[in-house]
Amino acid sequence: MNPHIKQLVQLVEIDKKIDSYEPKIAQIRAALDAKLQEKQALQEKIAEYEEELTDIEQKRKKNELHLAELNEKLKSFDQKSAAIKSEKELKALQLEEEIAKEQVTFANEEIERLDKIAEQKREMIEEAKEKIAEMQEELEALQKTTEEEVAKIEAERMKVFEEKQKLLSEMNQNIIVFYEKIRRWAKNTTVVPVRKQACYGCFMRINDHTYAQVIKGDEITTCPHCGRILYLESQFENKPEEAEESATL
Repeated sequence: MNPHIKQLVQLVEIDKKIDSYEPKIAQIRAALDAKLQEKQALQEKIAEYEEELTDIEQKRKKNELHLAELNEKLKSFDQKSAAIKSEKELKALQLEEEIAKEQVTFANEEIERLDKIAEQKREMIEEAKEKIAEMQEELEALQKTTEEEVAKIEAERMKVFEEKQKLLSEMNQNIIVFYEKIRRWAKNTTVVPVRKQACYGCFMRINDHTYAQVIKGDEITTCPHCGRILYLESQFENKPEEAEESATL
């Protein structure tokens, strides 16, 4: 059998192993990530409440300014009433005074309403901050455990990566380029076995001529349908069913 085929099978298995570490790390980090997201959500809520609180305070100030203006206006009615010369002017002044008093009442009610909302927002901010403080200790412990477990996985991955580098140093550069070109789209199915005369990348049946080339194993053979590199498993493992198929050809 062509030694390059054996190297390619080893290479794809190593790449599979390297890629398998990423979901393992993601799984280890899942609990920490969920807790961090929970903390971030609380922080975003606090920022939202603080923004709303600022808006409430600005509205309150506007109402206070308007109230001050209305109070000054009410004080001026005493001076205006002294200069009234007709009943018509008196009625107009009284109407204006009533409207001003209604506006004062509304402004006071609005200030009271805004104060209640502001107090609710402050309580919600404090509640969110308390929750963050409570989860901080749990977060720190979880982060430490996660970092330790991830470090172990990374150490394992590094060993496999070193194994890959060693293998690559022994391989023909042109074959590596060929492998990487297919891997760009085929990922970890770049090199696949042939089972029951079918490519186990695209699961299409290959013709007799291609199958004979795979069995012979003298050259690197690709699937005529999908272009993946093919190999016969029985050349690596003693599988009775493949041995029988090989014998019949």
